Amino acid sequence: MKYLIAMCAVTLTFAVSCSNKESSEQTMDSTPPTAEKIAKNLEKHGDVRIDNYYWLNQKDDAEVIDYLERENDYYEKMTSHTKKLKEDLFEEMKSRIKEDDASVPYFYNGYYYITKFETGKDYPVYTRKKGSLDAEEEIMFNVNEMAKGHSFYDLRGINVSPDNKWVAFGVDTLSRRKYTLHIKNLETGEIQPQSIPLTTSGSTWANDNKTLFYTRKDEQTLRSNQIFRHVRGTDPANDQLIYTEEDETFNTYVYKTKSDKYLVIGSYSTLTSEFRTLDANTPNGTFKVLQPRERGLEYNISHFGDHFYVLTNKDASTNFRLMKTSENKTSKENWVDVIPHRDDVLLEDIDIFKDFLVVSERSNGLNKIRIMSWNNQEDYYLPFDNETYTAYTTQNPEFDTKVLRYGYNSLTTPASVIDFNMETREKTVKKEVEVLGGKFDKNNYESKRVWATATDGTKVPVSLVYRKGIKKDGSNPLLLYGYGSYGATIDPYFSSSRLSLLDRGFIFAIAHVRGGEYLGRKWYEDGKLLKKKNTFTDFVDASKFLIAEGYTSKEHLYASGGSAGGLLMGAVVNMAPDIYNGVIASVPFVDVVTTMLDDSIPLTTGEYDEWGNPNELEYYNYMKSYSPYDNVTKQAYPNILVTTGYHDSQVQYWEPAKWVAKLREYNTGDSKIYFHTNMDAGHGGASGRFEALKEVAMDYAFLLDLEDIKE
Repeated sequence: MKYLIAMCAVTLTFAVSCSNKESSEQTMDSTPPTAEKIAKNLEKHGDVRIDNYYWLNQKDDAEVIDYLERENDYYEKMTSHTKKLKEDLFEEMKSRIKEDDASVPYFYNGYYYITKFETGKDYPVYTRKKGSLDAEEEIMFNVNEMAKGHSFYDLRGINVSPDNKWVAFGVDTLSRRKYTLHIKNLETGEIQPQSIPLTTSGSTWANDNKTLFYTRKDEQTLRSNQIFRHVRGTDPANDQLIYTEEDETFNTYVYKTKSDKYLVIGSYSTLTSEFRTLDANTPNGTFKVLQPRERGLEYNISHFGDHFYVLTNKDASTNFRLMKTSENKTSKENWVDVIPHRDDVLLEDIDIFKDFLVVSERSNGLNKIRIMSWNNQEDYYLPFDNETYTAYTTQNPEFDTKVLRYGYNSLTTPASVIDFNMETREKTVKKEVEVLGGKFDKNNYESKRVWATATDGTKVPVSLVYRKGIKKDGSNPLLLYGYGSYGATIDPYFSSSRLSLLDRGFIFAIAHVRGGEYLGRKWYEDGKLLKKKNTFTDFVDASKFLIAEGYTSKEHLYASGGSAGGLLMGAVVNMAPDIYNGVIASVPFVDVVTTMLDDSIPLTTGEYDEWGNPNELEYYNYMKSYSPYDNVTKQAYPNILVTTGYHDSQVQYWEPAKWVAKLREYNTGDSKIYFHTNMDAGHGGASGRFEALKEVAMDYAFLLDLEDIKE
């Protein structure tokens, strides 16, 4: 059957060049690719699910690749009339970006570090200057040169030795997040011949400048499960295995404290963490457990003076508290409060300086940055003046400084990097991202936060941005974005690309649904495991609220989400297909039951505490009741664009492939369902700042076409 369809596609392509083009496109409209149905019985707990498209998980199989390519061809043909629109959108978005741009330099260990972009180039150039910004520039990495010959290239994990002479870095050329670790001599520019495959890219130097600790991944599951010790210049085959994380629900990593005194091995799962420490001056020593893991006990550590500072949920501190303990007595019975638990404030992170403690908090959904001096003379918050902003501490590697660097942006204000003197309270804006083209004026846009009422009475916040002057008459196209998993909070953020929608009359909105931590840790707890459906109903209720308030209507409402947000999209189109005109699902996690039953797949075992373990009947039944793929039914679905990456290691390409095939089979309406696979990319999409814009242009063209906006 598949070969017959492929032949039909060839015939139709030929017909376009020989006959009436419009007639051929109409024929193509009615004959999208069809995946062959081969029944596969999946049995668990005495329950049998029949999966007709299970065979699509045979990666590199010729017939699977043929199907994906036919889907890509179908997408290209059916959207050929938007080709110019996509090109125009790409050029428009690109024109707003300052191509010859550079980051604000930050100072660390005697050097200023700068990341630059050059006109017409996709990748960054990493540089540094010794002692002064007037010093000669030293190019550490020109990624544009390194990426030549690769369709995908990702360099990360840059880690400079304490003596500033060596740098470790990781490279991924397949987008499977399998990084090969390299070491470069910064004095000669020579990359050492020894390389280390299958790492996370993360590493840290001991204080002797020759011993490097790094994290390796399991070949099959890609779980980060081992810490090795490497001596520069030796054969990596002889590297010593320092630690193995045996628990399949945990991952591990290694780093050095800001004080440079300790090497730290961290182990974590969704609900539990554990740390081991070693004096960074004695890399051949033995790591010591700080506090043994206890299920449900989460903690993170920082070092200052002769104490460890512990951010933890100890003693039912749902929103976390800050405690400290002596270096020599680190178990939890020795921890004492620095900042106690508060029911209405989520304690997210800390930054430690010689004279100040900086605390990142969240209250009523809003970011707060608190400055506290160690001598108790100062305790105040940075002032922020609206409800649709994002503020966060950023590069602060220096310990002995009075300057805090933080970032700020809002739905209407481009991102800024700000240096704040914690002693004098003077603020210096080091950079605000330029929006080129001469057309952007932040005063032309308005943002606000509204509260929708969920089915169970819970108030769900929604952030909105739009051009001033809109009328709440239901005629506005509105794109509602959502995520709602892992406690990840989608704060209101500025996007120059998004202006291409706003300037064409769209409203953009973020539904801060349960499953994130926008309203604290309980907001996350109420959107996971056996409460996961709250995430979906919150999004649907927010959608209905926006319609009822006249911001938009069913004919003009669109939804978007990726990865776990793609699960959200899959769930809402099953639950409420009639209230959306179009939906974009990027790398969507939609085959929840099958994936979570397969412990050979990356991420599965580590996510039992997020979704539940379907080997247990209660979780199996609950997952099955919302899993998008399992709940596709005969009904009219909205227009849907699904995108994925062939090399995706987090949500395998076959999940969206199977989902689209089943949607096509069951859809009773005449909506457009498109599926596109980037055959060179993985979970994060295309590499390179401009290639990624082409994917945004694809999404936007889909929306604008549905609104009959042609330019």
